[in-house]
Amino acid sequence: MFDTLSDKLQGVLGGLKGQGHLNEEDINKAMREIRLALLEADVNFKVVKQFVAAVKERSLGEEVLESLTPGQQVIKIVHEELSRIMGSASTKLTFSPRPPTVVLMVGLQGSGKTTACAKLAKFLLKQGKRPELIAADIYRPAAVEQLKVLGGKLQVPVFSMEDGQDAVTIAKEGVEEAARAGRDVAIIDTAGRLHIDEKLMAELADIRARVKPHDILLVLDSMTGQDAVNVAEQFMEKVNFDGVVLTKLDGDARGGAALSVKAVTGKPIKFASTGEKLDSFEYFHPDRMAGRILGMGDMMTLIEKAQATVDEKKAAELEAKMRKAQFTFEDFLEQMQSMRKMGPLAGILSMLPGVPKELKQARIDERELDRVEAIIRSMTPDERNRPEIISGSRRRRIAMGSGTDVQSVNQLISKFKQMQKLMKQFAGGKGGKGMPKLPPEMLKGGF
Repeated sequence: MFDTLSDKLQGVLGGLKGQGHLNEEDINKAMREIRLALLEADVNFKVVKQFVAAVKERSLGEEVLESLTPGQQVIKIVHEELSRIMGSASTKLTFSPRPPTVVLMVGLQGSGKTTACAKLAKFLLKQGKRPELIAADIYRPAAVEQLKVLGGKLQVPVFSMEDGQDAVTIAKEGVEEAARAGRDVAIIDTAGRLHIDEKLMAELADIRARVKPHDILLVLDSMTGQDAVNVAEQFMEKVNFDGVVLTKLDGDARGGAALSVKAVTGKPIKFASTGEKLDSFEYFHPDRMAGRILGMGDMMTLIEKAQATVDEKKAAELEAKMRKAQFTFEDFLEQMQSMRKMGPLAGILSMLPGVPKELKQARIDERELDRVEAIIRSMTPDERNRPEIISGSRRRRIAMGSGTDVQSVNQLISKFKQMQKLMKQFAGGKGGKGMPKLPPEMLKGGF
């Protein structure tokens, strides 16, 4: 996410960090490089101009030039200004005191609107809400069927009507059905177009007038950069939306749309879609995003993901087991599954502060984790809890059952025994002198 922009900004600011004193020429040089980096990232020209001017003005003030750590002060200013242009604070959905809350999703064809509707439904389910999806896209072939399939995966009802009904009627009837069924939120998927046209806008205006949505969300493909911002401006003129959903943010190496849309339209980015899975959807936090761009990590989002996936009681039980050196393959499998629920490992690494660029950009083969899981699942409960009983014939059976080979099974068991040995050292009180050095082979794959 934003790798290209992140690398360039970190390079510029890293050069300032080590200097004990900064003068006006140092600041001017850094601002020129930052300006170029932002323009290359497809950030709106006016936004770049305002951003650089604000950072330069603050950086030439006494708080920087007379500071003992001027480079760090400049980084702090850049972080604050990046947060400001993206919206300063997270803006959440407006929930009606009288359900259902109506959310109208709008956007161009190909922006990921229908999938975003399902992701929003999944997001609301995790918050304890009872959403309903309404299929009001009557123009794109299979749009209704796509929403039904996604709704089926989530076990969320999808309201649709037979061919021949107009979108306004479908939206109105759908909201009424959500009210009758006691649903908290009604999410309306509307038709997209390849470009802005009067028919589309008139239809959206009619839907808005009939259902009176509490939130109108514009879905934008972040990878289209300035084009996404231009679309947002045109929708602002025709349909006064309340906020933006940025899709495909995980594949956007530049960040032009994210850094421009709030400043250009005045409307906040409310949600970010950060992956292909239905749960890769989260509130957009400008300050956290600025931290990711500048290599500061995003510990708050990581903590929230952990809290949402980790069972506190099980975590306490696991800690007790590790203290007594009783950690088993069964425990390891549970922890691996819990970690994977938080998302791809590459995404988790990107949220950790101080992780080297090479490690963040390393290609992590998730299939290796699939193989490890398959091997453990091919063990009997007794073998998982007592790996010392896994003899040669058992290893062959496990390899055959997991679709791997005996060598892979041997490597996993060997690494697991080494990990258990380390835990025994800690449990025996040896850990107080510092963590034992990990054997090199434990750092290669597996865990």
